[in-house]
Amino acid sequence: MSTIDQFNKYVMHSYGRYDIVMEKGEKRTAVDENGKQYIDFGSGIGTNSLGYCNEDWVNAVCEQAHLIQHTSNYYYTKVQADFAKALCETAGYKDMFFGNSGAEANECAIKIARKYSFDKYGKDAKRYNIITLVNSFHGRTLCTLSATGQDVFHNYFFPFMEGFINVEANNIEDLRAKLDDTVCAVMFEYVQGEGGVCPLDKEFVDEIFKLCAEKDVLTIADEVQTGVGRSGKFLAGDHFGHKTDLTTLAKGLAGGVPIGVCLAGEKCAEVLTPGTHGSTFGGNPISCAGGLAVLKKVNTPGFLDEVAAKGNYIREKLLKIPEVKSVTGMGLMIGIELNSKKAADIVKAALDKGLLLLTAKTKVRLLPPLTISYEEIDKGLAILEELLK
Repeated sequence: MSTIDQFNKYVMHSYGRYDIVMEKGEKRTAVDENGKQYIDFGSGIGTNSLGYCNEDWVNAVCEQAHLIQHTSNYYYTKVQADFAKALCETAGYKDMFFGNSGAEANECAIKIARKYSFDKYGKDAKRYNIITLVNSFHGRTLCTLSATGQDVFHNYFFPFMEGFINVEANNIEDLRAKLDDTVCAVMFEYVQGEGGVCPLDKEFVDEIFKLCAEKDVLTIADEVQTGVGRSGKFLAGDHFGHKTDLTTLAKGLAGGVPIGVCLAGEKCAEVLTPGTHGSTFGGNPISCAGGLAVLKKVNTPGFLDEVAAKGNYIREKLLKIPEVKSVTGMGLMIGIELNSKKAADIVKAALDKGLLLLTAKTKVRLLPPLTISYEEIDKGLAILEELLK
């Protein structure tokens, strides 16, 4: 029985998979079981931030695995303390909660926002609604699906959770009309990743912060995909000149091992109290060790400038291709709108040519490792350009 047949026999068919069995990877190249190599412009949906098997990352993870691989959160570990300190100082937040995924990080932010209003205004105030944006994506749990502002995800799993109000992205009047006294938070992505790699307008973001400050409504940035240097700055919010009360991170934070984090500013730092939230695997020592290796690399002087420069380089080259209608995104988070070809067809055809791509709605999406070289960029774009002719 082949690997694919065995897999399909025992694993639920909840993904549309390509008929490729990945076996190993090195730097920015993945290798399948037949030895075929693929330049990776997807990095595991933005998760392998340092590429495959980065030496410093591997050493950090292996060293930690030889010490202790897990202990419950009834106890402390030094690696967790070191990582929390480094991340809070890098991101500019007071404290954090450790989980295992972006959806968990967002659930934590939702709970903090509702508890903040419960503690301050009382249960009778019914101040529990959270505004999210049309075209947003916040996760696959029942709660984060309810928060997601795309109707395509609102099926099968009824009843969905109440307490979420959708506002059109970049529609200031819609925001003003719906931000009433029942709202405890506004939750948004600075760049809507799964929604098509669509950045928010700065004027709209400014209005979110202005209205929320007036009404003591919390701001929540979902930076699961945009964070940890992906945008060319550590947080995408740094491009907009604002700091949300809560920020969520996951994906590339630990370089390829599961992690999710909810960062809290001064206003929210003491909201969670013993017994109000928890996670068995949250703050796993191996994940924290991987996270420390990623932070060390991302914080290297000039590293984020290089991410921004590589993103600009890719955009300039893409816009010279006749089939490319427009290019959106920030840094190494890029959406490509095509004139006539279908993104899904291009992504599938790219596999035969040895290139890994992603889609985001009707666009081709690029999320290459932050460490990708210009030589690899040129080689991958040459394949893409050939497919787009």
